[in-house]
Parts: sequence; C-alpha cells; structure tokens
Amino acid sequence: MGQRLPLVLLLFVGSGASALIYETVWLQLLQFVIGSSAVSMAVLLGTFMGGMCLGSLLLPRAISSRHHPLRVYAGLELTIGVIGVLLLFVLPLVGRVYTAWGGYGASGFLLRGVVAAMCLLPPTLAMGATLPAVARWTEGTPSGTSWLGLFYAGNIAGAVFGTLLAGFYLLRVFDMTVATGVAAAINFTVAAIAVFLSRQAGLANLANPVNPVNPVNPVNPVNPVNPVNLHLALALSGFSALAAEVIWTRGLGLLFGGTVYTFSIILAVYLTGLGLGSGAGALLSRRLARPRLALGWCQILSVAAMAWTAWMIASSLPYWPITPAISRSVWFNFQLDFVRAFWALLPAPLLWGASFPLALAARSAAGDSGRVVGGLYAANTAGAIVGALAAGLLLVPWVGSQHTQQIMMVASALAGALMWVGSSARSWLAVGLSLSMAGAFCATVPGASKLLIAYGRHAPSWAGRSADIMYVGEGLNASVAVSRLPDGVLNYHNAGKIQASSEPHDMRLQRMLGHLTTLTSTDPRSVLVIGCGAGVTAGAISIDPLVAHVTIAEIEPLVPRVVSTYFGEANHDVVRSPKTRVVVDDARHFLSTTRETFDGITSDPLDPWVKGAATLYTKEFFEIVRHHLNPGGVVTLFVQLYESSPQAVKSEMATFFDAFPDGMIWGNAVDGQGYDMVLFGQVDPGPIDVDALEQRLQRPGYAAVKLSLGQVGIFSAVELLGNYAGRAADLKAWLHDAAINHDRDLRLQYLAGLGLNRQRGAGIYTEILTYRRFPDDLFVGSPEVLWWLRSAIEHARE
Repeated sequence: MGQRLPLVLLLFVGSGASALIYETVWLQLLQFVIGSSAVSMAVLLGTFMGGMCLGSLLLPRAISSRHHPLRVYAGLELTIGVIGVLLLFVLPLVGRVYTAWGGYGASGFLLRGVVAAMCLLPPTLAMGATLPAVARWTEGTPSGTSWLGLFYAGNIAGAVFGTLLAGFYLLRVFDMTVATGVAAAINFTVAAIAVFLSRQAGLANLANPVNPVNPVNPVNPVNPVNPVNLHLALALSGFSALAAEVIWTRGLGLLFGGTVYTFSIILAVYLTGLGLGSGAGALLSRRLARPRLALGWCQILSVAAMAWTAWMIASSLPYWPITPAISRSVWFNFQLDFVRAFWALLPAPLLWGASFPLALAARSAAGDSGRVVGGLYAANTAGAIVGALAAGLLLVPWVGSQHTQQIMMVASALAGALMWVGSSARSWLAVGLSLSMAGAFCATVPGASKLLIAYGRHAPSWAGRSADIMYVGEGLNASVAVSRLPDGVLNYHNAGKIQASSEPHDMRLQRMLGHLTTLTSTDPRSVLVIGCGAGVTAGAISIDPLVAHVTIAEIEPLVPRVVSTYFGEANHDVVRSPKTRVVVDDARHFLSTTRETFDGITSDPLDPWVKGAATLYTKEFFEIVRHHLNPGGVVTLFVQLYESSPQAVKSEMATFFDAFPDGMIWGNAVDGQGYDMVLFGQVDPGPIDVDALEQRLQRPGYAAVKLSLGQVGIFSAVELLGNYAGRAADLKAWLHDAAINHDRDLRLQYLAGLGLNRQRGAGIYTEILTYRRFPDDLFVGSPEVLWWLRSAIEHARE
C-alpha cells in the first residue's frame, strides 16, 4: 500500500485541478441565471462550499467501510465528471424556469438558493467526500496521518494548476464547454486509475478491512485533545482564512486592476500558500510529540501574518514606485503582480494550510478514520463558509475592512488558545500571552487606504498630489470614492479608477448618452439607466419633459445613496426626483426577471476589463435588452477607447451590431482625438428627422434639455448629430475578424484585460473614421439642415 500512496497523491492533484476548473465555470454560468450581485454570489459560494461540507460529513455515514475506499473514490470522481457535463445542458433549462418565476424580495432570494442547490449540491457533495473516502485506505499511524495531510496538500496544488489553466488558457482561448470537457476528462482519468489501483491493492492491505476503526494518532495517547476544542479551532481557522481571502482579494484587485487575470493570480497565490503549508504540516506531523501545541502556534502566528498583509495592502504596496502603463506587455505586469501577491499574502496561508494536517495528527481518539477526517474537514469548511459570507455581506459593509480584519485576528487567537488551554498554570499563562499579543497586533491594522480605493493601480502616481478625497465607502459589491481636484472637478471612483467626473469630456459623454436616448425616441415615457455612476446620464434623461419614469439599475447601494448626491448639481438631483426609481441589483438579473418594457435603455457599466462587466456586453444580453424595448425604442451603450485594444473595441461593436444590425456610432473626441463612443440601436430602424429634433429643442418645455446640451458645447440638433462616426453596414470590413462576445465564453473580458494599460484610443478612432460615409438614408430634413449636418460630420473628421 505504501508504494501506491504517491500515485494516490497524484490523483488528488488531478481532482483538485478539475474542481477549480468546475468552480470557475459553474459560478460564472450561474451568474447568468441568478445574478452577480453580492447576495447572489454569497448564495453560490455558500452552496458550493456547503455541499463540500455536507459531503465530508455524510459519506462515512452513508457508505459502509466494507467497500474498497479507492473504488468509492473512483465512483465519486466519475459522478463529478458526469454531472459536470450534464450541467452544461441543464443550466439553460434552469435559467428559463428561473427567469419565468424569478423576482425580488424574500421569495426571489429563496428561489436563488433553490436554483443554486439544485445545480451545485450534487457535484460538491461528491467533491467533499473524496478525502474521507480515501482516509479509510490509510493506516492509523503518524505516517498514515501524514499521507492524509499530503493528499490534502496535493488537492490544493492541483487547485492552483486548475485556477491558472482555466483563467489564463482554457477560458481565454476556448470557452466554458471546452473547459468543462477538460475537467471531466481529468475526473474520468482519475477514476480509471483509482479502479486500477484498487485491483492491485485489495482490502487485505487494510489493518481491519471489515471495520477499520483506525485511530488517527494512536501512538500519542499522553497528549489528548478535546475533540470539541479541536473542531472549534479548525472552524475559527477556516473563518479567518476565508474572510481574509475576501478582504485581501478586494484590496489587491484594486491595486492590480480587477481583471479576470488578477483574480486568477490572487487565488493561485493564496492556494499556493495553503498547499505549501499543508505539505509542511503533513511532514512535520510525523515527528511532533504534541501536534496540538503546534496547531496552536499556527493560529497565534497567523495573527501576526494577518497584520503583515493588512499593512502591506493598505500602507505599503500602494506607494511602491510602480507605473504599470510603461510596460511593453501586460504579461510583464502579470509577473509583477505575482511577485507582489506572494510578498503580501504568503505568510498567513502557509500557517492556515498547516493547520489541517496538524489537526489530523492531534486527533487521538479512536474511530472510523473516514468519520474523523470528514468531521475535521467539515468543521474547517463550515467556518470558511461563515467567514466568507460574514465578511462579504455583513462585516465589511457595516464596520469596514479594518475592523473586520481585527475580528479575524481575534478569532485566530481564540483558536490558538483552545489548543493551549489546560489545567496547568503554564497553559493559562500561554493563553493570556497569546490573547495579549493578538490585541497588540490588532492595533497595527490600518484603515482602508483612500488612495488605493480611489486610484488603484495608479495610486503611486497620485501619492502626494493635491486631490481631496472627500468620501470613501466599502460597499457590498465595490469600494467607491469621491474626490475633488484643486480646479473644482469632481471624480467618482470605482474599481480603483475614475469612472465618471465633471471634466468637460466626461460630462459630454454622459449628456450624450442621456439626450440621444430620449431625443431620438418617438415617445420616451419610460427609460432604464444601467449603472447610476455620478447620475449625470440619468439626470439628463429625467429633465426631458416627455419622460415620466426613470429606472436606475445599480449593483452597489452606496452609489445612488451617497456618491450621486455629491454630483447633485450636475445630475439635477435625479435620485431624489419623483420620476426616479432605483433598483439595487445587477442590471442583467433585473432585466431577465422583470416583465417591464421601456422606451429607451442606456447602459454605462464599468469598464469591460473589470471582472463581471463583460456580461453586460454579450450578444445574449443585447437580445434581452431588445426584448424589453417598446416599439420605436432605442438603446445607447458606452464604449471606451482609452485603456483598451483594437480587439476589445471590435468585440464590443461587433457584438452590439449582431443584435442591432442597423446600429450606429456617435463619437466623443477630446482635442480631435478619439476618447470614447456611444453605440446606438433601434428596435424599428428608421431615419432620424433632424428638423423635428431641432424643433423639439426649441420648445419652451425643452429649455432645460437645451441648457444641458449647451453646457457641454452642443447648441443644436446638428451639432449633436454631427458626432456621427459610422454605422454597422460601413464597418463590416473592419469588424470581419472581431470576436463575438457570448455568454459561453465571455471573450471580451479576456481581450479587454490584456489591453488594460494601453492608450490607443486615438488610433482606433482614426481607423473607424476611415470607413465613415455620410448616410443619405439615415437623416432626413430640409436641404439646408442636411447640408449643415454633412458639414458638421466632415468637420469632425478633421
């Protein structure tokens, strides 16, 4: 049996790789069904980890120890692979049922949980059961216990590989179907090898094949540990570990740029620490006379490690003299991000990773080894679930990341105290010292970095500047800020960058989005605004006298409640307008579950390189938008040219034009150079009457609209429409190689993530304008007005 244990270790590596590929794919697919808000993500994460917790508890109780452990393990892997493939076909059906029944309030949240449970519990139950299953094949000796710890470490090592394989290759180059196929192939291979090994090593290799009640550490009866204390300590360790991952991922996501690659890097580094720590703990457990004391030291030292990471993220890394834009290739930035992530993150995961094998070694009571391992694993996972959900949904929004990290440190100190507590005065002295040390380290945790939240990866460039950061908030879904420059310009910050401002070019874009949506619609009674931001676009819509209802869909509650109030003068105090209704949810989930229709929809989401934003740029989403437009309705969409690449811009445009074949473009240039654009689509394509639009602007009721346009340098309908930059029919040649962004691949977020630090907007816009022709069939009006419009469009090219 000992000769085959290294092969079993390799099986766990494969199992871990497939599990992380599945996790990436399933959570992404289910976001399309139940949404990507913090609540929806909490439901998904809680269900995923809860299934693993239940699986580790139920397997030893549901499957007799008379069955060969390796064959049970093979059956579990086969089950995971089969369900993984089936989910690709089942999820679209589940999505259709959910959107038919979905909604808000308690019933809506309950339905989200039911959907997540139906899809995730069957495979995750099997995932959580794999380690307890194989535990019955190991001997109840320090060496056997050590191998269990190594299996755990190997599983994490495979998870690191799966994270990088999915994030940097499978999903970037292929799609979710291919990624699922690769994961399933790994499962089937692992199952086949496990069956082969079971034939080579029968039950006779077990110490007691009929009822293997092998004590995990029978040679250490003089150092017993209270099982309740041990399970509670592991739960507290899991709580701190996952709460820390949530907080540190948010912080480093701001610093590196919140792309899909960034989150893969952070998770891979975090898992690497856990894996290295697990391997070290497994090897050390063979030699330790009192492993429970070593487990206690791991928890106490993790307090200092958490203090280190908290200080690095908030007070050190944002000030490193790094300018990401000077890199010739984004892959150099990825290398730098790996180094910084290792430097900041590694200490604590090393200690948390060592905790599980040390807990196995400390468990001295006899019993079914599968139940022992399953119980410890379940305790750790249950604590992790509480930590992840509490940090993301409650603690950070309520008390901030600083106090949340202090709570985590206290939890780790209590876990260490549980391992040291005893009847002797020395043990109580150690407990007192550990708690005192935790208190001292808690005092060193810095508050959230205003500079990091506001400027993210460009924080070093802004350090020492005179920008006044007036507000910083850590919300459910994002950390946001508002700043004022010395010249009075207001900036709204999200995802570590300026998302909207009162700068002339930003105001022009936001006003164009709003006014194009209402002025080109025949009867704009009801308009949906996707993304509140500074509220300027929604404000421009609200002052149109024909508009009776404005619905704002915003995923982060702090944005409409706090941020938009700072821009009240520029946005006409739109959030408090009687016309306005704010829906706090991601726009895709709202549109998928509502039966409302609109006369106009305008979308100004986060940059497409921000993880998750690309879901609002897929062909399937644009088809949902079209379905919710009334006859004569229009849709406008913000497209950035800065910090992007030709491939990403082409993908956005080609995908939009695939859903709106008669779509067109309006440009927003700065000093004659391309900066950003507005894509425009109609349900019922038809010509735009320039004379009628101008007459509308001249009506007394449109004085506020005319003033709003005049404030951004647009004084007539001709000047507004003169920003015309082309249409789908003219750009077919330029877009021939564009990647259509589908739900199944989210190609845009991978393309946009590679162009994060590029400044090629001027060149992209120039290329687009080479295809522009004056559309004689698009605009109608008097000959004089059309002549002026043609002149305005030609002048814009110069």
